[in-house]
Amino acid sequence: MRRDIPDLAEVRRVTQKKRDAWWTVLLVDPVATPLVRLTAKYTRITPNQLTWGAFLLGLVSAAFFALGDWRWLIAGAVLYHLSFILDCMDGKVARLTGQGSVFGAWLDFVFDRIRVAACAVALMAGQYHRTGDTLYIWLAAAVIGCDALRYINSLETFKVRHTMRKQIKVRLREARRAENERELAFMEDLLRENPEADIEQDLRTVTAEAVQTAPQAQVVDLHQEFRRRFPAYLRVRSFLLRHRVRPHLISGIEFQMGVFMIGPLVDSVLSATIVSGVLLLVFELAIIYKLLLSTRDFTRTIDSFDRETVTETITRAA
Repeated sequence: MRRDIPDLAEVRRVTQKKRDAWWTVLLVDPVATPLVRLTAKYTRITPNQLTWGAFLLGLVSAAFFALGDWRWLIAGAVLYHLSFILDCMDGKVARLTGQGSVFGAWLDFVFDRIRVAACAVALMAGQYHRTGDTLYIWLAAAVIGCDALRYINSLETFKVRHTMRKQIKVRLREARRAENERELAFMEDLLRENPEADIEQDLRTVTAEAVQTAPQAQVVDLHQEFRRRFPAYLRVRSFLLRHRVRPHLISGIEFQMGVFMIGPLVDSVLSATIVSGVLLLVFELAIIYKLLLSTRDFTRTIDSFDRETVTETITRAA
């Protein structure tokens, strides 16, 4: 038994993400976090072993799905959720015990994609043999495609945002080198770190705090146009972040649960899969639209740096 494992409240603080999918926050963390503490304190199970356990349990779930009957669908749905709980536990154990590794992160990602593909093929094959409806064959491909789209879009969105931030920092360093490179802060980070701020005063509050921390700080807002077009978004976003829920309400996690849990539990795989897929695509399109508006803010920010540099050059020349 390890004596250095803290109490449950501290384990929650260390292992739970500051914001996560609502399915994880409401239906997984309340079970997974206590199990993480017990696992770390009383066993020698490693994060990679939990990843393997989640993967193998997912394959058993796929085998149950393939049988097609509603009783096996319920069993498969329950096992899939248990598999997902184990999948969430591996990262938490890694953060709590310091056993995380780059290879473990790769293994977790690859096994997740294989599990989704195996369960999609098995579930739709079982329903095809049960009903003879060829639509289920296409649904299997659609589920795998939507899952891949979600993670590809997430990765590319992150890369674009990272590139924009990097370019802004480079331009600011060039523009402010003579002024000892005044500090830079991004509005998105300030708002994320202050979810308790008064909604109506959010922008002014976080900007003021940034200035107090670094009097020469320049705040860059790459989501200004999006918030101007959708003013209610800030209120909803802040409410969700107070409860650790990210605004992306239908992500890959909710999509999986709609297909592999809700559909089998209510014996309505076809309807649940279509609804989950449509909702996932709607939210992915919203992310793409938000990214488009953000790139416009990025262009305006870069242009403002260029104009400011030209003005200072003219002033110095005069």
